[in-house]
Amino acid sequence: MQDVSTTVTQATGVDAYQTMLRIRALEEHALALGADIAGSMHFCGGQEAIPVGARAALRDGDRVVATYRGHGWALAWGVPLPQLLGEIAQREDGINGGRAGSPYLMDPDRGFIGENSIVGAGIPIGDGVALAAQATDSGRVCVVTIGDGAMNQGATHEGLNFAAVRELPVIFIVENNQWSEMTPISSTAKIADLAERAAGYGIPGVTIDGNDPEIVARAVAEAAARARAGEGPTLIEARTVRLMAHYNRDLEHYRTAEDKERSRSLDPLPRLRSKLLAEGVSEEVLSDVESETARLLDDVVAKVLAMPYPEPSTALEHVYATPRSIESPVETGRKTWPYWRAVNEALRTELAERQEVLLYGEDVGFAGGIFGVTRQLQRDFGPDRVFDTPISESAILGSAVGAAIEGLRPVVEIMWADFLFVALDQLVNQAANIRYISRGTRSVPIVVRTQQGVTPGSCAQHSRSVEALLAHIPGLRVGMPSRPADAYSMLRAAIADDDPTIIIESRSLYQEKGEVVTTDRAESIGGAVRRRTGGDVAIISWGSMANLAEKAAESLEAEGIAATVLDLRWLNPLDDAAIAEAVAAAGGRVVVAHEAVITGGFGAEIAARIAATSILAAPVVRVGTPDAPMPASPVLQRALVPSATTIADAARRLVKAG
Repeated sequence: MQDVSTTVTQATGVDAYQTMLRIRALEEHALALGADIAGSMHFCGGQEAIPVGARAALRDGDRVVATYRGHGWALAWGVPLPQLLGEIAQREDGINGGRAGSPYLMDPDRGFIGENSIVGAGIPIGDGVALAAQATDSGRVCVVTIGDGAMNQGATHEGLNFAAVRELPVIFIVENNQWSEMTPISSTAKIADLAERAAGYGIPGVTIDGNDPEIVARAVAEAAARARAGEGPTLIEARTVRLMAHYNRDLEHYRTAEDKERSRSLDPLPRLRSKLLAEGVSEEVLSDVESETARLLDDVVAKVLAMPYPEPSTALEHVYATPRSIESPVETGRKTWPYWRAVNEALRTELAERQEVLLYGEDVGFAGGIFGVTRQLQRDFGPDRVFDTPISESAILGSAVGAAIEGLRPVVEIMWADFLFVALDQLVNQAANIRYISRGTRSVPIVVRTQQGVTPGSCAQHSRSVEALLAHIPGLRVGMPSRPADAYSMLRAAIADDDPTIIIESRSLYQEKGEVVTTDRAESIGGAVRRRTGGDVAIISWGSMANLAEKAAESLEAEGIAATVLDLRWLNPLDDAAIAEAVAAAGGRVVVAHEAVITGGFGAEIAARIAATSILAAPVVRVGTPDAPMPASPVLQRALVPSATTIADAARRLVKAG
């Protein structure tokens, strides 16, 4: 453990003053660049003592997840000034090559996991970073910073509770500058002392003077010692001030002159300067530090203005991992398993072969999952690797993102696909972006298992098909296994892949049996499977609907109509070659069938691609659920959801028409 007296010396000495000056000067120069920087910049002026004090209390290797007002944290964690300002100015030589800009920059190699411009979203991600430290026994801690306004976010609540339950080595610092963007926190929080909320999670909460780096360092040192001892998280409310506007174009019309003056009177820089003078540091030394800082920033600005803008030809790089050359899997056996067992065996195999795999979610541990899919895995691999979580989808997904950034391969379950919507931020705004923003230096190899579809009695909140929405997001992979064989092979492929992947299972298939070929290694993701070949019409589908497509083809065969059936399996990556071959084999007559509603369904994307690249005998026909919420009544469900009969009818009409 770092000696507290050393920590305090580092936090209150000339070096601390110099770092705080550099943070302030960095942001003042960024603001002055004006037209040279596109978009918004959010500044931490007045809050410099918090990152500087915190860094003094921590070890090399400790991590930080910051807010979009995180320039000071980046600098305190060692991000070089030219690359930092270069990123704020969106230049090629910025730390992220201009892909992140001011509010989203990251440098994980230096422990700066990054800023986050989604309020409160960093809390679950920081949990995951701490979860990885705990799982690998690295001794690291993670600091997560949020503003006072984030204390009212659902993700914050979920993340605080998740960290408390798992006793994670994480320190939550609330930089309370009294303003939730343009609204005073007093107008949006009944309890003025935000640290008091910590008691509700069973963790310590302290309120400190965030304008004094010594006080910050002492509080963080105590919290870090507690975290490293396995005693879990601490919440530190650091009371501070906001000396600059919410963002660079904010006129602050909502602030009174008295409020601004009060903030200026609490400025931590002149306060530390006066303290250093009182302790015997000479005026000459401090003046030299100030002059050197001014010269340094002038030099940095000149370097940044000379940096090139990003090369447009690189704009599509690093969206996905570069496909790796994988030897073809070797068959090790053949089994007849129900779909659920195939999933279970895939998880079992990957847990056994990859120590970096964790499996968690609601009820997946002791109970074995609501559908029994994960049964006995906690018994066989232990509660540290297979565990239950609170009912907190944001915490589940966000922690998976953070743990994956740190090298783990979390497999998490979201019980119903409908429940993804309460936490979609962690997939859409977090997991999908990190490879791209970091220019490939970090990946997020998470797997999200979920299930969807209509079953008798399922209501509108337990029946939605979400694959089109997920496949719309660049950076995410989406797979939908329709048979036990695919449930096994596709899940293993997803776990082995380096991109965030959603595997959407079908609860209506869990008890369906089929032959499964077990293998010595995972296959690569991607690849459709042609189930039947016929020259009259092609039926393209995926998930459970692919099985109905095959039944439709069987009934058509009895009428003398030969249908090609293509099971896409993966919607991203999409097997365009297999689609084109199926269309050609069927003479340009195509039916696309899915359970999702017609409008905005993924079938529209398939139809558009076919129309753009293939010669058609007739327009593509789409079969799907009409645009209506799903009723619970099986009678009403049957009136809406496509069946083998409706698919066959569509194919028959298409063939007879021409």
